[in-house]
Amino acid sequence: GAPGMPDKNTRHTLMFSATFPDDIQKLAHEFLRDDFLFLTVGRVGGACSDVTQAMIQIDHSEKRDKLMELLSDVPTTKARTLVFVDTKRNADFLATLLSQENLPTTSIHGDRQQREREMALVDFKNGTCPILIATSVAARGLDIPKVEHVINYDLPSEIDEYVHRIGRTGRCGNL
Repeated sequence: GAPGMPDKNTRHTLMFSATFPDDIQKLAHEFLRDDFLFLTVGRVGGACSDVTQAMIQIDHSEKRDKLMELLSDVPTTKARTLVFVDTKRNADFLATLLSQENLPTTSIHGDRQQREREMALVDFKNGTCPILIATSVAARGLDIPKVEHVINYDLPSEIDEYVHRIGRTGRCGNL
């Protein structure tokens, strides 16, 4: 068990995740009784079936123009769009570029101050900035309701990360 926690045989432990990789399952055994119940809804590690996925293959040099085209087709007054990138620098660069093109955009990543991240989330949630450019820091753990579109500007290197990213849409009440 873990120091300071009640013995695993005298407590209830619940774990929830869209993905449950083998290494995390092994770690979880330290916190669970031997007779634990493993319950899955859908396929572990699978994408939500309520999410429509589309892939567009383009040259790297065409990515920015394609992103602009996709975002211009979305009625941004109502639809919230989350765009994932690999680097903090690219998050800020794209947010500035899109804002200059009259597409209200903000960004969130690990180098921003906590109050800046909170303000970016408030602006995104209330529709002031219906486009949020994010690094993977926003892919997990944040509750962002009413995300209608997720764009993976940069693809993640792990499938679990992809599942978490696209899981920002297809949430309960957001179908």
